[in-house]
Amino acid sequence: MKTIIHRGSSRGHSNYGWLDTHYTFSFANYYDQARVHFGALRVINDDVIDGGGGFDKHPHDNMEITTIVLEGTLEHKDSMGHTMQLRPGEVQVMTAGKGIFHSEYNADPKIPVKLFQIWVFPAEKNLTPRYDQKAFDPSERNGRWQRLVSPDEAGALLLNQKTWFSRISLSADKNCTYSLHDKSHGAYVLIINGSADVVGTRLETRDGMGISEADEIDIKAVTDADILLMEVPMQW
Repeated sequence: MKTIIHRGSSRGHSNYGWLDTHYTFSFANYYDQARVHFGALRVINDDVIDGGGGFDKHPHDNMEITTIVLEGTLEHKDSMGHTMQLRPGEVQVMTAGKGIFHSEYNADPKIPVKLFQIWVFPAEKNLTPRYDQKAFDPSERNGRWQRLVSPDEAGALLLNQKTWFSRISLSADKNCTYSLHDKSHGAYVLIINGSADVVGTRLETRDGMGISEADEIDIKAVTDADILLMEVPMQW
């Protein structure tokens, strides 16, 4: 088993006034040659968007993009004709494919939006762009893995890559195990809130760990913990 630890305090950081963001991997004006990606996982941005703020229309191509809203309401508009709002518990996916434009704004003038935006390199390039979103019941991840994203599972949002995103809420002192779909894959564990021992290493809120060359990943909550796990190919 190989592991790499990214403490929350070691992430890149930018504050643009309307946007306060932390970068797990190199992005925008933050660059670290040792932290460009983990396998096919390219971006984990931890964004706080002030009331009324947002990203003006901008392009993407050949990237699989997932947005997970933690607090507030995010409004999304894109060149495919979608105008949608995302709230806590909702997840959005986009296959940018051969090219899209979109904008993202805080739909509330006062309450900040808190979200993760996650990018994964695609398995196939230049596809027709695609959009989907879904609300996930938080009670269905109490003590068990709730699948958010998959290449092929009913009930999960689909991405154009052999990647599985799963979320779990663990009470203090409870254990769980995650079994990888393929030993050639890796898993990136992100502690959204709380603290947990992940394969024997203590992780706190917003700490991340990349794990490869493993069949299973054992996790024990130290405090109540909200955990996101992203399984991705290490080669693609």
